[in-house]
Amino acid sequence: MAFWSTADVEPKRGFRFLVQIGNDVVWWAKNVNTPSFDVGEVEHSFLGNKYYFPGKVSWTEVALTLVDPVSPDAVFKTNEYLINSGYMIPDGTVDAGTAQAETISKLKATNTGLQSVLIQVLNADGDVIEKWNLNNPFIKSVKFGDLSYDDDELRTVELGIRYDWASCEFGIGSADHSGAKQFELGVPPAT
Repeated sequence: MAFWSTADVEPKRGFRFLVQIGNDVVWWAKNVNTPSFDVGEVEHSFLGNKYYFPGKVSWTEVALTLVDPVSPDAVFKTNEYLINSGYMIPDGTVDAGTAQAETISKLKATNTGLQSVLIQVLNADGDVIEKWNLNNPFIKSVKFGDLSYDDDELRTVELGIRYDWASCEFGIGSADHSGAKQFELGVPPAT
């Protein structure tokens, strides 16, 4: 394993990352897991044997934990994403003539809610060496931090983000790959 002893080889580090939602770099992001997927399987029995074939690809939810600063307020921003997705707080009216008819939709959630989510892995010079793009992201779950007189930790907001598929570019800041898109699963091939 002599390659670890040379100074010009460096592994990717877990603390060098940026999260971008829409046009905002979310500097208050505490941690995020990168996209992952599962491949389903189809079983086929033939003459006493079982054979397996790969099935559909399913992307798993991304978890993002934010520190809740006073400004910008992470709770406010999270609620703003939800409202921009079309969610309206019920006003208590039940009259059909005055009831709010607007509801949350995927179009609003992806165009005016989160809009886009990028996870960028950086090298020691601050260059982007890996970039994940979550396509059609929307907030699936939110857990606002707990409060306790016994705790002096920073308050956090945990977001579960669902998306249709992820695309990944490698080596953007390196001569090895020169920004080649490694894959973009879930996109129909061009005809």
